[in-house]
Amino acid sequence: MQLHEMSKQTHDRLVGSGLDPNYVADIIRHTIAEDLDGGIDVTSVATVPLAQRSIATFGARAHGCVAGLDIAAAVIEMVCGASASSFEYKKKDGDRVAPGDVLAQVEAPTQLMLTAERTALNLLCHLSGVATVTAQWVDAITGTTANIRDTRKTMPGLRALEKYAVRCGGGQNHRMSLSDAALVKDNHIVAAGGVAEAFENVRALATTLPIEIEVDTLDQLVVAIQAGADVVLLDNMAPAVMSEAVLIAQRHDAATGHAVLLEASGGLTLSNAKDVAATGVHFISVGGLTHSSPILDVGLDLQTII
Repeated sequence: MQLHEMSKQTHDRLVGSGLDPNYVADIIRHTIAEDLDGGIDVTSVATVPLAQRSIATFGARAHGCVAGLDIAAAVIEMVCGASASSFEYKKKDGDRVAPGDVLAQVEAPTQLMLTAERTALNLLCHLSGVATVTAQWVDAITGTTANIRDTRKTMPGLRALEKYAVRCGGGQNHRMSLSDAALVKDNHIVAAGGVAEAFENVRALATTLPIEIEVDTLDQLVVAIQAGADVVLLDNMAPAVMSEAVLIAQRHDAATGHAVLLEASGGLTLSNAKDVAATGVHFISVGGLTHSSPILDVGLDLQTII
């Protein structure tokens, strides 16, 4: 199937959201090609006249937070043609929605719209699911100074989209790749011979990158802080132990002027998020935002045949 280019308006909206339009277009080309598998949309071609046009709506079927409307618009435009279709936004990414809310209205050739439907919904539902769960975590720690962050536990090929969805839900992004920041984890520490040794090796290679060190004891925390870590990840620590870690970091800051940020990770749930945030940690990182979020149920329903 020969796809079209997305409109300049959609291109610019993606850029404004921090997304690469070429990356988005590549995902759409791949998913449409996967769906057609070298053939045609048999059902739509058989049942829908090529000249028929329709008006349809994307509608929420559950409570949640929207992410991916620009992606859905790009799918419609690339399959149906930007000049042959229109995409009218009724909501915007980051909006909270309820069952029955209309997210967008589309007018396009019916046959092509139905071919685009599953790709548009797969991406919109998945990203909105990530945004919805992120919003739940953000809501759970309201009133504290902590921030919810994602991880690199993303679906292959969808990292930039999923991290965008986290931002829509009110969360923050951790590093985007292995190259834009260093995170010294337990296996690095073992391989390097210790916390201090691992830090020194990374700093020698990457003199300007922020360095985060993962620790699971307060003794390791002290070593990491003294080594010069910018951020320390507190792995699977109980809230009481995290509170002690915060005091250690605060005393170090008062004595040296070197502020160390603390990040909680592991063993976290929505029910204990507020207690963890109340310890004074700066970040709570949740891998489940991207690897375990259920979809937000959204449907595309034909309203009028033109």
